[in-house]
Amino acid sequence: METENIPNSSNFHKGRFYALLIIAIVTIVLWNVPFGNYVLYPFSILGTWFHEMGHGLTALLVGGSFKKLEIYYTGSGVAFFSLPAGKQTMGALVAAGGLLGPPIIGSIFLLSSKRETAARLCLILFEAAIILSVVIWVRTSIGVLMVLLIGGLVLLILWKGNSKVWILTVQVLGVQAVMSTYRQLDYLFMGSANINGQQMLSDTGQIASHLFLPYWFWGALIALISFALLYYSLKVALKTT
Repeated sequence: METENIPNSSNFHKGRFYALLIIAIVTIVLWNVPFGNYVLYPFSILGTWFHEMGHGLTALLVGGSFKKLEIYYTGSGVAFFSLPAGKQTMGALVAAGGLLGPPIIGSIFLLSSKRETAARLCLILFEAAIILSVVIWVRTSIGVLMVLLIGGLVLLILWKGNSKVWILTVQVLGVQAVMSTYRQLDYLFMGSANINGQQMLSDTGQIASHLFLPYWFWGALIALISFALLYYSLKVALKTT
């Protein structure tokens, strides 16, 4: 319906666009300076949840299994999955799912904010995903606690908020989902990383091990795609009609 369009001026839309873009940039900076991960702790946990769910759900989509998701108090996490025999090369796709899945979902969030009914539906589906993930996959106490706290806040916003609050919430969540790729910017350009005391191939290292070209190429490509998705989806979502 035409009445669902956000009734704001062109200047307001431009202001909201730049405000959300600044939030995205500040988030990247804080996540990549000492103790910044703790300044944004709830968003750090949310970023890890987006990232690891991207791995696990991609594994399911290619015919594998998503066993569990562990989120640690440091803000890092691991998704445990398995792939069927003969589909090990799909590991590159699963690795990419943790890096590109959240920006794609975040872009959908941002685009849904153009209409209030779509924004509300997006929040309902996000709440359902949070509950489902805690029931089936999240298996650390800090992970369960923080994810449920985020879910409780979203539920409160759905219950007490109005259309403007729903739209703003979806936009902030969308930005955070896209930016989760940059939570540790140097991670994109590492062949391996120490996660909870264990040395593992990084996601870009996994992609490089299954495909051609070095890990830093995939890191740069994913970083560019993620920012392009953020910029495009913000421009479309906040474009006046």
